[in-house]
Amino acid sequence: MQDIQIGIIGGAGGMGGVFADLFRQEGYTVHVSGRKSGPDIPTMAEMCQVVIVSVPIGITCEIIEQIGPHMKKDALLMDLTSLKTGPIKAMLQSSPSEVIGLHPLFGPGVDAIAGNTVVLCPARAERWSEWVRNILTKHGATVVETTPERHDELMALVQALNHLNSITMGMILKEWGGDLAELIKFATPMFNTKLAIIKEIFTNNPRLYAEIITLNPHIDKILDLYGRTLSDVETLIKERDAGGFAALMEKRGMWRT
Repeated sequence: MQDIQIGIIGGAGGMGGVFADLFRQEGYTVHVSGRKSGPDIPTMAEMCQVVIVSVPIGITCEIIEQIGPHMKKDALLMDLTSLKTGPIKAMLQSSPSEVIGLHPLFGPGVDAIAGNTVVLCPARAERWSEWVRNILTKHGATVVETTPERHDELMALVQALNHLNSITMGMILKEWGGDLAELIKFATPMFNTKLAIIKEIFTNNPRLYAEIITLNPHIDKILDLYGRTLSDVETLIKERDAGGFAALMEKRGMWRT
């Protein structure tokens, strides 16, 4: 399958760039298109056996619906977004090709995928699934396979809740209005780690994190749990009930038996 040509929509940088480099290392010809460069969508589908959509979450389904009808039946259409239910549904409905959803559980700043995890959601992939898996594992990635529905349910915790917690803390620090430089002088190692995460979220790509949270189909359940838990904790704190707070942690904490 070495004569395969691969097209990456949004492959000029970010995660698309990571996978462009990966496939080039394998000896494949990789075509990259951006907003103002590279082949147009019909041309990309015509000349490539594999097309990967790597664009912001909010426009992923729109791009999929544009390229889907142009895909060949024996080709492969994939996406790299942080949510899987919507994009995979769009790929299945708009294209006759095989369909696989990928979610790299790391950022585009990595030097290589070795030692990192990639989620694999094969939806219609009799021919291509093993090809994708073999390339990922060859380069040292851990491949975890699941359904798009289960992926999004878990990402509501792994990403949405996690980022929501950091974003909330960042907003509180802003509203607090004190001297951040002074605060850092008193920081513990754990607090410094948290600050680094918050800084990355607010200075890197706020829209990405906002879409990861707001577009997850399971976020309403997480928000309900978050609100009820915070309310329970708030009551005990305002009553200065350390014993009750500790008892609540004993009862409902993740690692308590």
